[in-house]
Amino acid sequence: SKTNSESQEAINRLRKYTPPPTAYGEVPLSRRAAVLILLYADLQGDLRVVVTIRAKTLNSYAGEAALPGVPTLELTSTHFSPPTGKADTLSETAFQTARREACEEIGLPNVTQPLPPPFSVEHLCELPANLAKTELVVRPCVALLHSFDPVTGANADPETELIPRLDAREVAAVFTARFEDFLRLRNSEGRGRGIGIEVRGVCGIIVIGGVSHFSFLLSFCFGLSLTKVDLPPWEIVHQFFVRSANHAIKPRSPGNKAQNAAVDALTQQEESGLIQHYRVFGMTARIIVDAARVAFAREPEFEHNSHFGDEAMIAKLRRLGRLSEVRRPGEELTREMMERAAKLS
Repeated sequence: SKTNSESQEAINRLRKYTPPPTAYGEVPLSRRAAVLILLYADLQGDLRVVVTIRAKTLNSYAGEAALPGVPTLELTSTHFSPPTGKADTLSETAFQTARREACEEIGLPNVTQPLPPPFSVEHLCELPANLAKTELVVRPCVALLHSFDPVTGANADPETELIPRLDAREVAAVFTARFEDFLRLRNSEGRGRGIGIEVRGVCGIIVIGGVSHFSFLLSFCFGLSLTKVDLPPWEIVHQFFVRSANHAIKPRSPGNKAQNAAVDALTQQEESGLIQHYRVFGMTARIIVDAARVAFAREPEFEHNSHFGDEAMIAKLRRLGRLSEVRRPGEELTREMMERAAKLS
């Protein structure tokens, strides 16, 4: 589909965006990871972002969403979120890693593989790296799925002509959400059919319809008090709730019993009312918020981290000897280590 004027301006900003120097290429291969933020224009010309429900996480994390390339859920340094697809070689770029993982997970053709016309993928930009609790340096990569060919005039709808046909082997559902809504408290889709609530210090929310936002400070979930602890800004956690009926594709793979069982379980949970919304949470939510801030050149309607990514924290942790090449089983960053790094000048 063709983009409208606002979406085209957003795409142009992403194309022009130059991220600050990154530690991604300096950390060992074992610490490198990447995710793909795949955008496309819907029939109204609005940008939407592709998100997945991983089959492997359905039993433990019902309705938990992730960007393509994310295998399982963990607690990160600042929030709950999935770790990402890891780099294979030192020469593999972040975009190559993100595209390879997206190919393996949702079946989006890899960099060297063609898409059916008129579809094509344009790499727009990379964002500052984020930090996972397992000490992975996560590089978000923003790409645009083109579905209009200006030469031939061919125009297609990704939601009906591409996404349902992808060989999504590792997910229980592929769904999309309006990209700009990740800057809003109130859902714009459906002319107000939804409510967004921002709450600090409460680990719970009531959501009605649409795409809704909720954020809190992680410290409250650990029983800390703001009056006793001077918390850095990276403690803000975001959650968005997307109605499960919105643009969800539930793929089935012949012979893939685990995936088909996950699809059946998700469908049953939705029909029973157990899942009414997919939750975009933690690192996944923060990455999409940062991408939307760049694209639409404005700040969210809710409290958020003013900086993009965690490059400064990554640099400080490296000064403390963290992010080494050898990854020990169960090794994770602690709150004490993060606070120690934050005090470095």
